[in-house]
Amino acid sequence: MSSFALQAQPADRLLPGRLKTLDSTLTYLHERALFNGVVLVAEKGAVRYRKAFGTANIATNEPLTMSSAFNLASISKQFVALMIMQLQEQGKLRYDERVRTYLPDFPYDTITVRHLLTHTSGLPEYDALMQRYAGPLDTLTNAGMLQLLRQHKPALLFRPGTQWAYSNTGYVLLGSIITTLSGMPVEQFLDRQIVKPLKLKNTYAYYLNSQTVPHNRVYGFGRESGRNVSNDLIRLDGVIGDGNIYSSAEDLLVWEQALATEKLIRRRTMQEAFTPVELTGKRSYPYGFGWFVEDGGKTLAHTGSWVGFLNVLVRYVDKQQTLVVLSNSSEGTARRVARDILEGKTVTLPQTKLITNVRLVDGTGTPARQSAVRLRDDRIWETGNLTAFPNEPVTDGHGLVLAPGFIDSHSHHVSGLSRQPDAPAVVNQGITTIVSGQDGGSWAMDTLQAQLRRQPVAVNIASYTGQATLRQQVMGANGLYRTAKPDEVARMKALLRIELGKGSLGLSTGLEYESAFFSSRDEVIQLAQVAADSGGRYMSHIRSEDISLDDALEEIIQIGRVTKMPVLISHLKIALRDKWGQSTRILAQLERARAEGINITADCYPYDYWNSTLRVLFPKRDYTNAASAEFAVNQLFDPMQSVLVRFAPNPAYAGKTVGEVATLRHENPAQTLMALIGDASAYAKNNPEAEGIEAIMGKSMDEPDVANFLAWPHTNICSDGANDGHPRGYGAFTRVLGRYVRDQKLMPLETAIQKMTSLTAEHLGLTDRGLIAPGYYADLVLLNPETVQDNARIGSNKALSSGIEAVWVAGQLVYQGQKTTGAHPGVLIRRK
Repeated sequence: MSSFALQAQPADRLLPGRLKTLDSTLTYLHERALFNGVVLVAEKGAVRYRKAFGTANIATNEPLTMSSAFNLASISKQFVALMIMQLQEQGKLRYDERVRTYLPDFPYDTITVRHLLTHTSGLPEYDALMQRYAGPLDTLTNAGMLQLLRQHKPALLFRPGTQWAYSNTGYVLLGSIITTLSGMPVEQFLDRQIVKPLKLKNTYAYYLNSQTVPHNRVYGFGRESGRNVSNDLIRLDGVIGDGNIYSSAEDLLVWEQALATEKLIRRRTMQEAFTPVELTGKRSYPYGFGWFVEDGGKTLAHTGSWVGFLNVLVRYVDKQQTLVVLSNSSEGTARRVARDILEGKTVTLPQTKLITNVRLVDGTGTPARQSAVRLRDDRIWETGNLTAFPNEPVTDGHGLVLAPGFIDSHSHHVSGLSRQPDAPAVVNQGITTIVSGQDGGSWAMDTLQAQLRRQPVAVNIASYTGQATLRQQVMGANGLYRTAKPDEVARMKALLRIELGKGSLGLSTGLEYESAFFSSRDEVIQLAQVAADSGGRYMSHIRSEDISLDDALEEIIQIGRVTKMPVLISHLKIALRDKWGQSTRILAQLERARAEGINITADCYPYDYWNSTLRVLFPKRDYTNAASAEFAVNQLFDPMQSVLVRFAPNPAYAGKTVGEVATLRHENPAQTLMALIGDASAYAKNNPEAEGIEAIMGKSMDEPDVANFLAWPHTNICSDGANDGHPRGYGAFTRVLGRYVRDQKLMPLETAIQKMTSLTAEHLGLTDRGLIAPGYYADLVLLNPETVQDNARIGSNKALSSGIEAVWVAGQLVYQGQKTTGAHPGVLIRRK
């Protein structure tokens, strides 16, 4: 409270050291274009620190001084509040009188002057009204704002006095009240009632079309692509009351010291400005008249943020200290760290680094361009022709391509990260984010977060919630081979809502697998609708990729049609020999659905052989039917090119083709296929805890179809890979860049990278990733387009890719020179 300022206090012995830290910090920030402004610290009214950094006007390069007049933005509110208090002392208004008593055109009956002063009116912000109803060349004025309120009377956010919500509208109305009751413009009343009595030299109200001739005026600016650009008054700045009072740091000290005297108003009147507002229900909020009231009144403060101006004024009443930070470069770091330093808190300063001499492929699909990229902590700060700051770390890109880190929309790598947290399978191909929860199987979001706490990893993780996992939780492992009952579907929906609320991207299904194959279409649609209602998405390993492919495609199209949410086909393929060559027909089917308004997309990996269980080779689930086995070896896979990845009943079979195993067993491939499934089933029965008993890499697709699916504009790239098994786990993305971009020229490099980054982010609903643009996360890959290629092959499935020179996740280097660095900055990405 104001009385604290009158109490004698010993000098703060810690202040000299903190001021030294403050000075070095401000110097560091200024050198990195993170502060342009002035700072003043006083104790008992005596200046202990003052310094100006930078430019008052980028057009003239006029330097800042302690007399420079900054737009105070919302710090102006304390001046406006005091003028209202002066009018109250003069008997011209009462705080609890209705506003329309003073402004007859004001359309609300129950809002008082006190409500405006304390942000408890419930009035919405005026900028939305201006944007909706004003013309593009109109300048908003106080009278114009009142007219907008009268004409449109927008609904209040709450009943006045019941809640607190910051309202610039309220303070513009206070400006109008000052003009009405004083009979003069706000700028004139300010000059007469505050500036002249305090002998302030650089304080005035200035707004568009005002009568003020500004002096020592500071202009706001911002930074774009390494250049300073204007960021000053806009067409909303014809109003006065919520901002647009200008002052210097020196004047603000005089102003702040005067508040503890009776030079402007009586102490008893002033006390109310520093008293938390009372709300209904015996509640209060720590805001008075133009001041935030902190720590029981020991600290009084207010920030101001508008266009390029980001300011703070703090009164440490108990210590009799004052902090003024005024800045004009659209950067607010200094006002935060200055407070923290004076208050003895730990300060973490932004760290920048520069990557120079790169061909920037930014993820948008536009042509590569020469550029540099500056990182700020875990984000992209700026791109363009940039020069290094003093002592800034610099990485020379040597003319290579810098792209956003790749996003793998269909990954099975998560299970191996506890053993390999450096994620070499992922980062060696430029992937920085993997998406788990595929094919209907998932971990709970809380489980993933707990795993990351126990063992941080190199890459980011996002996840869908798997339908098969929900079925198992509700129906039990032995109850999956039937349709779900209504009460079971209801329980699954409840579990799904919980996961969606914790940030799951949506629902994934693996309808070709037995754990979900027996689901009715209605069950899937009901669960998908839950995801849609929560703003999630649907991804599906569809019910058939071979004999019933057309029906399976129609099912996912129907899900998109009914739920009206984006749906994505996992690893789009044609796995039936008789349908090879029909990729163009299928893509036309998908395009018709899109024309209907269904947002259907796909992901695809660049191989003509898949990795799955032997059981998918029996679409009718008749594993002992010899005719079905013959159909499988003739239509669904090539036994001479399809390799067993693992086979627990006889590990010696791993690495051999089904044809080779058939020769060893003196059988034909169809007989061997049935026998292998029978042996695996018996093993599972005798070893109920065993997982991953068998897997096969099945040669099943035709290369031209793969190429067509990869090239479809609505396909993003995925790996469907893991840390072992199919070579795609180590090389899918680099295979696209080498085989399909450089060698076959299926698509331009920029298009391929878009399919690995921003298009994937769009399909998944991820924000702030997938582009190299200011504000996006600094997930990056530096690659050589002339040498990039996959080296993983069957029999050498963990060979590292060539041409991936460096990978950053959240601005930290995680891979360089075909070696992981040990950095583990990966986070769990939650749907927003």
